[in-house]
Order: sequence, then C-alpha cells, then structure tokens
Amino acid sequence: MLFGKPAAKPITWVPDTKIMGEPEFGRWHSRVRGAPEILGQVPCSCLAEEIATPGKGQIKALINIAANPALSVPDSQNLEDALPLLDCLIAIDCYMNETTRFAHVLLPGPSPLESPHFDELMWAWSIGNASKWSDQLFDTPEGYVPEWEILARLGWLCAGQKDVDFNFEELDDGWFTTLCHMYGRDPETTLPLYDHGGPERMIDLQLRMGPWGDRYGENPEGLNLQKVKDAEHGIDLGPMVPNRAAEVIGTPSGKIELAPEYILSDLPRLRKALDRDPDAYVLVSRRNIKSKNTWMHNIKVLVKAGNRCTLIVHPDDASTLGLTDGSNARVTSEAGSIEVPVEVSDEMMRGVVSLPHGWGHDKAGTRLSVAREHSGVNSNLLSPGHFVDKLSGNQAVNGIPVEVVPA
Repeated sequence: MLFGKPAAKPITWVPDTKIMGEPEFGRWHSRVRGAPEILGQVPCSCLAEEIATPGKGQIKALINIAANPALSVPDSQNLEDALPLLDCLIAIDCYMNETTRFAHVLLPGPSPLESPHFDELMWAWSIGNASKWSDQLFDTPEGYVPEWEILARLGWLCAGQKDVDFNFEELDDGWFTTLCHMYGRDPETTLPLYDHGGPERMIDLQLRMGPWGDRYGENPEGLNLQKVKDAEHGIDLGPMVPNRAAEVIGTPSGKIELAPEYILSDLPRLRKALDRDPDAYVLVSRRNIKSKNTWMHNIKVLVKAGNRCTLIVHPDDASTLGLTDGSNARVTSEAGSIEVPVEVSDEMMRGVVSLPHGWGHDKAGTRLSVAREHSGVNSNLLSPGHFVDKLSGNQAVNGIPVEVVPA
C-alpha cells in the first residue's frame, strides 16, 4: 500500500491522535434537522435551514471565503433564497458571483499572481513527493492587503474584539502557539526563534516538523522554508512511500475500520434504498478537469473548447427516450426541472444520466461576463433537500431519481 509523504503536513488534516487525542463524533447536533457534528463541523446541507428558521441559535451572519454555495451546493435554490435573510454576509472574493452578489461587504484580495504561493494540500494526493515555493509575479495593487491579513482582522472582530484594538502580533502568536502544540513543538522555545510572523512562519514550522524536515536542528540535512525558497525549481522528494500504513492510519485498532457499528446499523435502510424501479433513471454528477469549479467558467481559455454542460445519455437509453446527440432534454426531479443539450455516449451506464457540476451562470446581479456567455444549467436545482446520507447529514449528489423526456 502506497501513500504520499508531503513535505508539509496540511493543517486541515485530522490532528495527530498521539498529540491531540482521538477525534470525537456527534458531540452536538445541528439545530433544525439534528445532523451530527464531525470535527466541529456540520454539513452544508444544513446551512439554508439554519439561516431561514427563526429561534435561538439562528444563523444571522456568514463569512464566505472564495466560495459560491448559492450555485455549487445541492438544493441550491433553498440556499439562494436564504442568503438575503442574513443580517450580515461578508465575502472575500475577486468575483461578483451567484453568492457574493448578496454580500453586504465584498473584500477582494490580490490575485494569485500578486501573492506568493506554497502548496501544502495537494501533495497529499500526488503520486510523487515534492516541495516548491513560488514568489509573486506582480506587485500587489495599491490599497490591497493579503487575504491572510483580511482573515486575521475578521477573526479578531469575530472574537468580540474592537477594530481599534486590533493586535495582529497577539493574534498571530496565539495561532502559531496552537500550531506548535499540533505539531508536537514547545511554543515557548519556538517563538523566540523567529523575528517575523504570518504564513511564512507557519509554513516553516510545517516543513521543519514534517517527515523531511530539519526538526529545528535535530536533522541538519532536513528541510526548512529557506531551503525550499533557494531551490528555484522546487525539491523532488521521490515517489510515494510503501509500508506506511501504521504511520498513516490513526484508528484505535491500527486498521482501516470499514465497518464500525454506526455504519452497520444503517444497512437495513440501505437495503431498502436499493429497491427501486429498474426502468427508472438516476442522475449522477461529474466534473471536467478544465471546469471543476464555478470560477473556472469565467476564464476564456478554459471554456473556449465548447459547451461542456451536457446531459450524457447511453445510446440505448437515448433511442428509448427519443433523444439524439445535440437535441435538448428536460430533466425533472422532485426538486425541480431543467432543460439541457444531450450528449450520447456509451461511456454512460444504461439507466444513468450525468450532468456536470457548477454551471447555471444566468442569475441577475452577477458580474461574470465570460461565464454568462457559457451559462449552462445548474444541476443542483435537481437535488432534493432531504436527499442526504442519513448518518452524516451530507447531501447525496449522485443517484437522484429523475424523469428524462425530449424538450
């Protein structure tokens, strides 16, 4: 069994159980539907109802960071209807999109080319291991501040502090102290080693305490941020590493626990769910490498190849339904109905049709000129709000029962 071995362990990973203890499940539940908490979070399927349902604990404010949930979450119409009910919606984004058009405050950070970059997340899924720092290509426009500074100030205000009392050093040192504990490092001996803060200090900690790191001098040949910066084209750390199961798997048994009791107890419901009309159609989602997310539809070079927002149908099903390649079909679920061009392909299984994620750029109030020219349709309008994984509360985006007819 092979696993990636990223130079910097992402801070978004589940904490090391040897340091932070076992993660808990279901410590509390969402207010309206009772979905269980997982790692301090509840599913996005709960968001619209938590905004729209009055009562103690009702969500009144939301901070949206480079996201477009009004288009990209299942049952998106409900969330689109709920967002205007917020007392405060703050968005950090360079686009006026289907979500940020509702924002009371829109804070545009610099573009990726105006900011330095270090990728800590994607190496976890890579077939090789490497590390690279990229300097910003262009100067930051006058009046702009880095996104991390915007987030730091918002975090300060959300903690109940006054803007006039904003103390970045106090906030930054506090967060860095938490990271030190997460990585098994004593903050009292680590903080004095730096004359600067911010993301670069965090990345240096991640690299130095990572599997290839110098561990602050214990392994002099290991990595730190300066060594990565000095390598103009990055550092190749080799292929994925075998025999790391004991290191990677953090369960009490040391095994991949495929059948915990709370999943086994749900099997009777799953068996019933398999009993469906064999002649009925189900809808599954898909993503194209050049249009994975909604923002990519507003970049000319990524949409110039033609329309990717099509309903893929197996040839036999197309014949049965009276559909031809390039004709339009109407797809209807209990949640809604959309009209979309047909693409006939034997890559699709019989009885299954597929729509891509993230399209539907025809809303008033957006400023996405390229995306509007290639608007497509929003497949999430077909996702019923109750169509969720019962155990976690996560929305099910595949297997939605639909009716398909010629438009």
